[in-house]
Amino acid sequence: MKGYLITFEGIDGSGKSTQARLFQEYLHSLGRSAILLREPGGTDIGEKIRSLLADKNHSDMSPFTELFLFLAARAQITSTVIEPALEQGDDVIMDRFLDSTTAYQGYARNLGIEETAYLNLLATGGLFPDITFVIDCDPLTALSRVGVEPDRLESEGIEFMKKVREGFIKLCVTEPDRLKLIDGSGEIDVVRADIEDRVKHLFIG
Repeated sequence: MKGYLITFEGIDGSGKSTQARLFQEYLHSLGRSAILLREPGGTDIGEKIRSLLADKNHSDMSPFTELFLFLAARAQITSTVIEPALEQGDDVIMDRFLDSTTAYQGYARNLGIEETAYLNLLATGGLFPDITFVIDCDPLTALSRVGVEPDRLESEGIEFMKKVREGFIKLCVTEPDRLKLIDGSGEIDVVRADIEDRVKHLFIG
């Protein structure tokens, strides 16, 4: 049987990366084979693209350049890592995937939700996550969690992050069966328990 594709989304500092790691541990505890990948990244090409996107020296990067760099990294990791892993029965956990592009570039950068959704389909060959957890967090709280050296996107400021958060919430409204909005303001273990409870039916029955 094919594995499941589970993605974790949210604004920078929301706690999504921590929850993605804990979810991998949860799947391992159930005896499942699960790999954890990040976007952009996860491949040699993707990591080079990640460095470009994060570099604050590229503050003049156009929104469309940003968009296509994310899509290029996604196309590479989907075809060379995600799809082969799913085919051999591994579960794949993604720290960011196509919904980040829709929220950040499509909504917050005003490049168009429908347009970015179409480009996402091209980049993934039509592959969609089985379930997506959007870890919701107040932008002020989230930015306080960002490291002392924020990257180019993390440095965009509070108003940009508010708009990205709004984009994620809108996506959850339009696709409630796939996207699950999780309150990320609580203690880590509380958030973890909420996530695991949402997917028991998939892995335990």
